[in-house]
Amino acid sequence: KSEKSSEQSKDSSDYSDGAVKQNDTCSSISSSDDVPLKGDKKYEKYFRMLNMGLPMGAVKNAMQRDQLDPAIMDLDHNKSVSSQIKKSDANSEPPLKEDPKYEKYFRMLKMGLPMGAVQNAMIRDGLDPSIMDLDHNKSVSSQMKVDEENDSDP
Repeated sequence: KSEKSSEQSKDSSDYSDGAVKQNDTCSSISSSDDVPLKGDKKYEKYFRMLNMGLPMGAVKNAMQRDQLDPAIMDLDHNKSVSSQIKKSDANSEPPLKEDPKYEKYFRMLKMGLPMGAVQNAMIRDGLDPSIMDLDHNKSVSSQMKVDEENDSDP
């Protein structure tokens, strides 16, 4: 009986320690706005990989596998991620796939309709179907500016 009570007290102490650790983690995540990239808990694993001598390409592949943006590693490691991203995307719009104007058409694609059918629906609704040929992860306006610049060069 004494062994069981000591195990129970260990379990409860482990739980309380875990809760404290979890709260510590949450507070560090919320304050990660001013933490340098190399000190950010989210990217700590990848900097360890670099320190162990893995090439940058392997680290970026690992980030992609973990569904993180590998372009983060191209940023300044001594500055916070948020400070660097906000500067480059200061007046950004939502990506094409999240744009409320085109949300309906992405739902159609997700349901399995062919691209031609989706583009026909866009024509029917008075929209330019060539929008669907753009990168779905970037905003429409950022891609149209690039296209306009390319069109102006003869």
